[in-house]
Amino acid sequence: MGQRTITNNTLFFGDNLEIIRQYLADESVDLIYLDPPFNSNRNYNVLYKDESGLEAESQIVAFEDTWHWNYDTNNQYRALAAQGDKLSELLEALIHVIGRNQMTAYLVMMASRLLELHRVLKPTGSLYLHCDPTASHYLKMVLDAIFGARQFQNEIIWQRTSSHNDSKKWGAVHDVILFYSRSDNFTWNPTSMEQDAEYLKNFYRHKDERGIYRLHEIIRTASMGERPNLSYEYKGYIPRWGWRVEMEKLVVLDAENRLVWSKVGRPYLKRYLEDHEFSPIKSVITDIPPISGQAAERLGYPTQKPLALLERIIQASSNPGEVILDPFCGCGTAVHAAQKLGRVWIGVDITPLATALIKSRLYNAFNIQAKKDYDLIGEPTTLTDAQHLAQQDRYQFQWWALGLLPARPFGGQAGAKTGKKGADKGIDGIMTFRDSANGVDKRIIVQVKSGKVSSRDIRDLNGTVDREKNAVMGVFVTLEPPSHQMELEVMELGDYHSVGFNRSYPKIQILTIEQLLDGARVQFPGADTTLKQAQREQVNGGEQKPLL
Repeated sequence: MGQRTITNNTLFFGDNLEIIRQYLADESVDLIYLDPPFNSNRNYNVLYKDESGLEAESQIVAFEDTWHWNYDTNNQYRALAAQGDKLSELLEALIHVIGRNQMTAYLVMMASRLLELHRVLKPTGSLYLHCDPTASHYLKMVLDAIFGARQFQNEIIWQRTSSHNDSKKWGAVHDVILFYSRSDNFTWNPTSMEQDAEYLKNFYRHKDERGIYRLHEIIRTASMGERPNLSYEYKGYIPRWGWRVEMEKLVVLDAENRLVWSKVGRPYLKRYLEDHEFSPIKSVITDIPPISGQAAERLGYPTQKPLALLERIIQASSNPGEVILDPFCGCGTAVHAAQKLGRVWIGVDITPLATALIKSRLYNAFNIQAKKDYDLIGEPTTLTDAQHLAQQDRYQFQWWALGLLPARPFGGQAGAKTGKKGADKGIDGIMTFRDSANGVDKRIIVQVKSGKVSSRDIRDLNGTVDREKNAVMGVFVTLEPPSHQMELEVMELGDYHSVGFNRSYPKIQILTIEQLLDGARVQFPGADTTLKQAQREQVNGGEQKPLL
């Protein structure tokens, strides 16, 4: 498959640089949001430690997603430098000043990708780059070199936490989102948000039969200058610099009881709260909190952003049916928001953990599945592919296998940060279902094995199901075929009976990777019905709504 304009929702597994180059045509995307991984929590000085020697790689305990100056980075830098343009001059200057280290490696790798993202963006398109103050000033220079400084629209500040203790500096509580457009003619939808409660309390202090209102000045100031059509006498009052409205409109407002006159004869306009409950979005975002530990949308992914933040960006800079691209889609918040708002989405990530989370998220929220409802490109598709992945990295294999169900990875945060599996208590993944329209979510415990398996594994899984709160079923996913004894063990454990659906399902189910690749699915209440689950999202087919 060559470069093309993608019109179907598509999830890619792989290196976003190669995928964008191979699959995405010029000027085919309407909006790009990216939140590239960069561990700003580590010691700031480590980011600038010289990496010219091999010892640096062994001495630094690296965050898996942190960039390093290595063979691949050096090749990309050489390719960029050979272009001899402003971007190459900028990168050369930055390397000269701060050296070859993780920061400049990050900038080189980002520059290569941002060049491709600029290529695929439509003339009416926009790009939002989410980062933190550690690298935002460098990234802004890179974006200026690629997009042109004229196309910088906003530096958006998102207050990601209300408090942070930094003993020797101002508490760091915000992220930066850099907003660039491809041209001067970019898509912009005026989008509103709920007025600040304190502002409403302080200013909307009056009330009449129509409702609550504030007083608004309708006399021009000296800075506005004189205008002949606004200079006239009304009710004996002649303002020095004129009125804000023509005389005919002022008469109508007065007749509608929309004016309040002061003791000195100065008129004020009633601005009713019902007409101004919402205000235009601002570049400082304080009304969207980070995802709390108890939030329903929390998936345990370390860089997960609130859904409301992505909805705001997508509504402001795209229209229904247009194409949204997230090349570092992580746990899929931008994909989720695009699906909900009726956009076509393209998500790319290089880890099976991310794609597994996205597939589970889309299934739970919208009841859609990979290959059936959206395209999935780049993941293993054969048993041989799966065996190769298991030999390379059994944890990556585990996360990929969970995505086939799809199940939500359990303990994903530890794995995303370290590449290692945390304390899982015998649980690799979780599936949920609702036995009735207003019941409590029931859990299906998932275990994945890539090596030898035995009846003991089935007994262990059954014990985990019995131990875990709200768990009623278990799924055992295996790369190797199960033994006849394992199948007998499953039959002896019996069924789970669903009262809501009046059906029985095997309490423990064994599914091989080969079966899953051939289309086999877990049997559980609701899997083969259209019963609406409470957590399901309602897709907005196009109407732009105020953001609350």
